[in-house]
Amino acid sequence: MRVIVFSGLAVALVASFPLAAHATTKGLSQIVTPDLQPPGDFSLSFQAQSERIANPFELQGELGLTNWAEVALFKGFKPNELIFGTEFGLIQKEPYLLSVGFVNWSPHSHVDPQPYLEAGYYTEHHKFIIGASHVGYRNEAILGYAYDFNKQWRAQVDFQSGSGNSSTIGFTWNITPDFQMNPAMYVTNDKPHEILGYIVFTYTFHLWNKDKAKDKEKAGAP
Repeated sequence: MRVIVFSGLAVALVASFPLAAHATTKGLSQIVTPDLQPPGDFSLSFQAQSERIANPFELQGELGLTNWAEVALFKGFKPNELIFGTEFGLIQKEPYLLSVGFVNWSPHSHVDPQPYLEAGYYTEHHKFIIGASHVGYRNEAILGYAYDFNKQWRAQVDFQSGSGNSSTIGFTWNITPDFQMNPAMYVTNDKPHEILGYIVFTYTFHLWNKDKAKDKEKAGAP
């Protein structure tokens, strides 16, 4: 199964609860995270990974639309495909997060959207994630944990149940406030268990709300 990403086309949803939570680093390795991309931020990522994980080489564009919605598009090269999805924040008030959405919708490959519901408890250093995703005919559990040492470094582990998924361990390094890398090791759920490699590089452009982005940079935030 392809790595879960925030990719897609937005539709209108309820905009309750003010957004107050933004992670110091983006995402974990395999799973969806319940925090949203800040509005006006466009992240462009290059991802390389084992063929057992997903498309070996992919580009991802992720855009924060509002305080409660983000969308993205995943472009795979071998095979050639587009993958869509989206995320909506129902509760984004630290330390509590609750999000819904869908991932891995690939009309070109005839793959239906995979809806998910995910909750998070985010403190300054500890991030806990739990949720579920509906994939085809089955439901899969989502678990994740991250520890932020500071604004630059994060250690992270995650797990998604089901055949084709994995347990992962990795880290995220914010090289600059807008450029980061995330290498990780995957251990497959299927037997015999295999160890697989993964790395992603991400650069974030601030398309609007540029003044807020400058304030964050001066404060040392990513």
